[in-house]
Amino acid sequence: IVKSKSRFLFKFENVLADIDGFGKFQIMIIVINFVGRVTLPCHFVLNNFAAATPAHYCYVSFQGDFDNLSQAEKMTVSIPMEKDGKPSSCRMFAEPQYHLLLNSSDSSDAPTVPCQNGWVYDNTTFKSTITSEWDLVCDQRGKNRATATIFFVGVMFGAITFGSLSDRFGRKIMLLVSYVSGMLFAVASAFSTTYIMFAVLRFFTGFCITGIVIISAALSVEWVDIEHRKLVGVIDSLSWTFGSTLFAAIGYFVTDWRWLTLSVTSPLILAIITWRWLPDSARWLIANGKLEQAQMYLKKCAKMNKREDFIQTLKAEAKVRNYTYLDLIRTTKMRKLAMKTGLLWFFVATTFYGISFNIAGFGLNIYLTQFTYAIIELPAKLSVYYLLDKIGRRKTEVGALLLAALCLGINIVIPKELPVARTVVAVFGKGFSSASFGTVVLYSSELYPTVVRQNGMGYNSFMARLGVAVSPMILLLDDFWKELPQVVLCSTAILGALVARTLAETRDRCLPETIEYIEEM
Repeated sequence: IVKSKSRFLFKFENVLADIDGFGKFQIMIIVINFVGRVTLPCHFVLNNFAAATPAHYCYVSFQGDFDNLSQAEKMTVSIPMEKDGKPSSCRMFAEPQYHLLLNSSDSSDAPTVPCQNGWVYDNTTFKSTITSEWDLVCDQRGKNRATATIFFVGVMFGAITFGSLSDRFGRKIMLLVSYVSGMLFAVASAFSTTYIMFAVLRFFTGFCITGIVIISAALSVEWVDIEHRKLVGVIDSLSWTFGSTLFAAIGYFVTDWRWLTLSVTSPLILAIITWRWLPDSARWLIANGKLEQAQMYLKKCAKMNKREDFIQTLKAEAKVRNYTYLDLIRTTKMRKLAMKTGLLWFFVATTFYGISFNIAGFGLNIYLTQFTYAIIELPAKLSVYYLLDKIGRRKTEVGALLLAALCLGINIVIPKELPVARTVVAVFGKGFSSASFGTVVLYSSELYPTVVRQNGMGYNSFMARLGVAVSPMILLLDDFWKELPQVVLCSTAILGALVARTLAETRDRCLPETIEYIEEM
């Protein structure tokens, strides 16, 4: 490969053709990356179980004859009933109302006070959660909701950091850093003694494990030929579905939040062990002038793929420099590309998580619901595998977003009195939004040149986490109009489709290597 005037004159795809662009070597990379990626969705939805709010009521210990009453009688005389007939979660009678043992409905005038001595929690579903651990209920419930936001803020800043570091120091070493640091912070969070300690450690867990997302995806794509890039993208996406499905089973058997955190983090141990067999990206090594290392990995690839006659010698004539996030905006076409993909990721994430947080009406328990949410992504992602080459990346992305918007629009006009119909439509919307997310990861990695690919993916991931943060706020708009969240999410899906329509098609095209190539296209 001769690199002259910052441009590869001999395409890397030609080298991949010589050593087999999808042989045992590439399969090894995909399998190893799959192991590490399985733990990601578990941590992304961990808050649904670890911070779940069990049924609860005030703990009471009045003096006198109170201890002689049965548990049901204690509840009757000490806890007021809500309009739905359930005991109050946050208030108790100032004094025991013994007359309610004769007439339980005569309690309207009895004075009540907030819970004075803590709460009693129902541990039927969950043995322990951070909610019951630190009483994050009633006037403290905002802290419960904040834990997910804190985690995703960590993910947001981690994407920017690891995107830059992996373009500067290489894919392999930064993947190991993400593995080790993510595991250490996750394990430490399981031993938290205070809410503040837990929140801080969850922030750093999100910060560190996000490197796995962007680095493993780029590393897999950079080692395979054009024909199999779509397969790699779909497999990486299916790792998310597999992890989400697995999490439902783990959550069912592990009902203590500390052990649950340790359980979903354990796959990183295997990922660290298998990391030693991962190669660094030969594309990145060549682009950064590390030709001897690139030659070594190419020879290993050729040997494993039984192409041992490979003798290509790598040469470089251009001055190598470090690239930063500023290179995403220095030139005209790169600036436009960054703006478009950033907006696209924001709209896709907002739509996906908005639908995910808003699906309701199944009438299932939390574990079966989690399993259902995960499994409906499978047919959507398998259809993406067929469509990526049949109609192209751009049309697949645009079509998935428009169909998600259609489902959201239909649910605006379906009456509330038809919950089954609304749920079915919402499930289809979830599937289409999942297909758009699976497509945009592969699509973006093919649009950015090798020298700034990780910077670009880090920036895109940052924009996606902004969308995640916005989604819960959109759902709060139902205070103004019940259908307003659906209208806003429908609009974001349409806007995403319009942005995707302006991007270049990458089907059957070589991965760009340099910024100069992008500017001259």
